[in-house]
Amino acid sequence: MMRRLAVCAAIVLSAGVCGCGGPSNPAAEKAAVASAEAWLALIDDGKYAESWDASAALFRAAVPKDRWESQLTALRKPLGKTLSREVTSKRYRTTMPGGPDGEYVVIQFAASFEKKKSAVETVTPMREEDGTWRVSGYYIK
Repeated sequence: MMRRLAVCAAIVLSAGVCGCGGPSNPAAEKAAVASAEAWLALIDDGKYAESWDASAALFRAAVPKDRWESQLTALRKPLGKTLSREVTSKRYRTTMPGGPDGEYVVIQFAASFEKKKSAVETVTPMREEDGTWRVSGYYIK
C-alpha cells in the first residue's frame, strides 16, 4: 500500500498542482534547490528535529516540532536508506494557495529508498525576509 504524508504548512497542500506564479527565475530556482537538498540531507540522516529548526518560520508555526518528528519517523523509517534523489521539476512562484505572497520554488524529486523503489518528494522552499531560502513544505508519495 502506498503511504502518503502531508506534513507541511497549509500553502503546500496544493503546491504540486498549483498553476499560479509567474515567469521562471533561474537564480531563485538554483538557490532554492540547494536549500532543499541541504534540508533533505538532514532528513536522510534522521535529523528530524534539526530539519524542523532549519525550516521556514511559516512551516514551524503550522507544524509543532514534536508532531513533525513523530510523523516523519513513522513515514521515513519504514522506507529505509535513501538510495537516490534527482530533481525532476522546479517551478518559481510568487503566490501559493493559502500562503502569503512571496517567492517560492516548488521542487519535485524522484527518489528511491531501500524499501521503496520509486517515490516523489515535493519540497517547497520560500525566500524569507532575511533573503534566505528555507523549506516551507514537504510532501512525499
